[in-house]
Amino acid sequence: MMTRLLNRMLLVLALHSAAAVAGSVVRLDHELDSLVADTATLEILYRGDSGDSFEGPVWIRHPGPGYLLFTNVPGNVIDKWTPDGRVSAFITDIFTGDPATALHAGSRVMLGANGATLDREGRLIYTSYSAGQIVRLEKNGTRTVLASRYDGRNINAPNDVVVRSDGLIYFTDSRMSTPETSGPDCDKFWLLCGHASGVPHKGVYFVKDGVVHLFSKDVHHPNGLAFSANEKILYVSNTIQKNVLRFDMQPDGTGTGPSVFSDMSADPAEGAPDGIKLDIRGNVYCTGPGGIWILSSSGRHLGTILTAERSTNFTFGGEDGRALFIESATTLARIQLKVRGLR
Repeated sequence: MMTRLLNRMLLVLALHSAAAVAGSVVRLDHELDSLVADTATLEILYRGDSGDSFEGPVWIRHPGPGYLLFTNVPGNVIDKWTPDGRVSAFITDIFTGDPATALHAGSRVMLGANGATLDREGRLIYTSYSAGQIVRLEKNGTRTVLASRYDGRNINAPNDVVVRSDGLIYFTDSRMSTPETSGPDCDKFWLLCGHASGVPHKGVYFVKDGVVHLFSKDVHHPNGLAFSANEKILYVSNTIQKNVLRFDMQPDGTGTGPSVFSDMSADPAEGAPDGIKLDIRGNVYCTGPGGIWILSSSGRHLGTILTAERSTNFTFGGEDGRALFIESATTLARIQLKVRGLR
């Protein structure tokens, strides 16, 4: 207990000086040495504009040498980064509706795609945030809306998305509709005031045989999603309460829980659970206070990759799957690891 408390105190001290040591790694457990080399540092690959908000990174392996796709929600575009350092538009005009109806997060107008992933056929699936849709990009370039409504109501703001090996699609809706049209609550980014057609609660959902099912509405602010390698556990980032939850999966796509896998709420540094991924050894990586938290399969905090800005999302990629591509709202960075990530 004393060792754990000392490690926590050291982490807090390190996070307070994160601006000076961004790119370094706070090591709380010797197990981290087998995951991140002592010499590993964070390399900035691309800087966007102040109004950007990068999300949804996905590594595309083929054709070689591969490339990274990442969403820019206010930019209404999915961008492509190639290993030669070039960034270009991959998909434009994600949201085609009236910009006046688009959702806001602070001063940013959150038009386009947020979370993104690949299905088992390698097709890109993304959440169209302001449109309230889950969309698949077909091989011929056309787009198919896979989900837009639940229980006769519009999905509010789909955030992250993952695909199970049997094709079931899981996504989070991180906003809720309310009947109020004005008042102080209407300034909160997790509410949609005056949208009577929307679902009146936030939730985790799954799409099975073309039908949207509610997986759970017991997550206060559902955000990032990730399956364990055997798909018996679904991890969900619970952003506002600053913890990571786990559900035990059932064969029919439902789950039991949630239980708290990791509680980050005691750490004062900027950042919260958002993007979440696993490596092939079962360790869990999640954005959190100060940067990217690395957790053992039992939830033990092994260490943190410090970032200068609040981290929003990340993914494994590169030719050997050992590069971790990390995003803030306006920055794309990379750090090399010693372990590969799950697909």
